[in-house]
Amino acid sequence: MWRTSNWREEIRELLKLAGPLIVNNLSIAGMQFADAVMAGRLGAESLAAVAVGASVWFFGFALCLGVMMAISPIAARHYGAGNPELIGRYTRQGMYLGFGIGVVLIAMAHASVGPLLLKIGVDDSFRELTVGYVKAIIWGGPAIFIFLALRFTTEGIGRTRPIMYASIFSLVCNVFLNYVFMFGHFGAPALGAVGCGLASAITMWLLMFVLVTYMLMSPSYARLKIFSRVAPVRPDVLKEIIVLGVPIAITITAEAGLFNAVSILMGTRGAAIAAAHQVAINFAATMFMIPLALSAATTVRIGHAMGSGNAEAARMGGTTGILMCALFMSFSATFLLLFRDLVVGMYTNDPAVTQIAISLLLVAAIFQVADGIQIGAAGALRGYKDTRIPMLINTFSYWALGFPLAYLATITYQASPSWIWGGFVLGLSVAAILLTARFHILSKRMLTAP
Repeated sequence: MWRTSNWREEIRELLKLAGPLIVNNLSIAGMQFADAVMAGRLGAESLAAVAVGASVWFFGFALCLGVMMAISPIAARHYGAGNPELIGRYTRQGMYLGFGIGVVLIAMAHASVGPLLLKIGVDDSFRELTVGYVKAIIWGGPAIFIFLALRFTTEGIGRTRPIMYASIFSLVCNVFLNYVFMFGHFGAPALGAVGCGLASAITMWLLMFVLVTYMLMSPSYARLKIFSRVAPVRPDVLKEIIVLGVPIAITITAEAGLFNAVSILMGTRGAAIAAAHQVAINFAATMFMIPLALSAATTVRIGHAMGSGNAEAARMGGTTGILMCALFMSFSATFLLLFRDLVVGMYTNDPAVTQIAISLLLVAAIFQVADGIQIGAAGALRGYKDTRIPMLINTFSYWALGFPLAYLATITYQASPSWIWGGFVLGLSVAAILLTARFHILSKRMLTAP
């Protein structure tokens, strides 16, 4: 429920909600960090395979992530309005939808990932490793998508600690399973980059079971009646989730897709450049986890406020969320400017990879503030259930502006990797300006709405 009366209280409530989500997101980033570091110990080819393979997997993951994210503002609205009994209906249908998408992605990956990477022109030195990684990790799809339906339900009702506990557990499992399957311990074969994908898939299933078990045992979820019965598929509920979620999915895919498309483009320039890109993007993504959590908390805060009929409080929540995201990324950018060499040294000691990665982190420092502002504004707009205009903004910013610049720098002009990352700077900056303007206009309009 909504509870605040001034800016100081709003910051405190936002951080209380975001804190466990920050731990969750950092745990996810920790898994990505562990994957990158452990793959880097196997050589540039394995690191590049994990980098490009993870990018391919993420296109499918981002699609379902966006659709499932629709459950959070829906649950928040019903919770803020005092109607928790309606929330379980959306959760169940979201679980059905997530499982179905996961099965479809498994079939698509096994049929098309090899020809796709060949057509793109991924370097021969690690293309087969990349195919193996994708075909392994994709088996975790149905589990992680069911988890997302449950995660956004508990997030929407303001209970974020269970997400934190599950993510910490998954981080430990992922590192251990990487150790087992990548390097061949405890009787398992040494599968290298493919073992990294397998470890991730197993971790996804364990993550799902942990959260399901917690929600079944906790009395806090009993009134939602998520698991009280096996309900039939309800097209009307699925339609509501899809109508709200597909624009979110496109929005996320537009941004994440730009980053991952650039990862794939880097794969055409050789193992050293692809590995350096992975090092830099992995650290940048780790820092992004905190404003991402603040953005999710902002969505919930606005949803609770709007469900309670308090448009003024919703605007306060959105403004606070955007400013907090910008503030943190300002600190992150400063850190990168001062300690780029130290960061790269954690990942690799390869001289060629190190030099390129340091130059890329300088560019990352430039675009991070814009990245924080745009994700904060996007979260605020989701709280208003405003998804179509942000979809158009992100698609334009990243794919009409950012990607063409990156493509020209990579393919046409064979420019240095720093110039390729210029696409990130352009796309994120334009998105930040337009999304913030959209929030200002929409939140002001809600103040005068009947």
